Amino acid sequence: MENKLRLNNYISKCGICSRRKADNLIKLGLIKVNNKIINKLGYKIIENKDIIKYNNKVIKKKKKIYLLFNKPKNCITTTKEKKYINVMHYIPKIYKIYNLYPVGRLDKNTTGLLLITNDGKLSNKLTHPKYKIKKTYKIFLNKKIKKQDILKIKNGINLKEGKVKINNIIIKKSNKKSILLTINIGWNKIIHRIFNKLNYKVLNLDRINFAGLKKKKELKKGKFIILSKKIINYIKNINKI
Repeated sequence: MENKLRLNNYISKCGICSRRKADNLIKLGLIKVNNKIINKLGYKIIENKDIIKYNNKVIKKKKKIYLLFNKPKNCITTTKEKKYINVMHYIPKIYKIYNLYPVGRLDKNTTGLLLITNDGKLSNKLTHPKYKIKKTYKIFLNKKIKKQDILKIKNGINLKEGKVKINNIIIKKSNKKSILLTINIGWNKIIHRIFNKLNYKVLNLDRINFAGLKKKKELKKGKFIILSKKIINYIKNINKI
């Protein structure tokens, strides 16, 4: 039996983008099947038989690659901005054929864990608010945090998008400027905004856990490790995605 697959799913499996974004490409007439432009959502193709093109270039399913990268400072996650060095600058050219891209975002001066992959489906789920993916940050403030402010954070700080509900906060006893905070919200610059609201300045921000992936000492800034399918399946399982 011929293996039929939805066109948007195939585009995602090729590492071009998520299925949702693939639907936009189809609507824009950027996808061809056997040299015919396809605008119909839900269209199905026959793998290993139909020829699919994106921007008039043949695309094929590629091996799924998962890199856990420790992002340094002065480095951005977007690959479109040319003003600063982006995370892909640190990835060897040998991986270029796999159409890798960073999952989610970290600010220019925020360091820490970032997943780089060509798995559009996983990327979409790890960034979708529905799945409430947890992230833990190591924060260093400009001054010691007060008990009443810790309580305010636990009760929820109000920002323009709504009330921020954190998962956990730990204050280092020996240095009350040092904080571990776990959160599952992905609002822009949310950590800085939480503490700015309470008149603190975040001097250093480092993501040490992303979706259950922990940063180990041997993973130096600007370096990455290749994650196995076993680890990825474990991440999917603990996050129920």
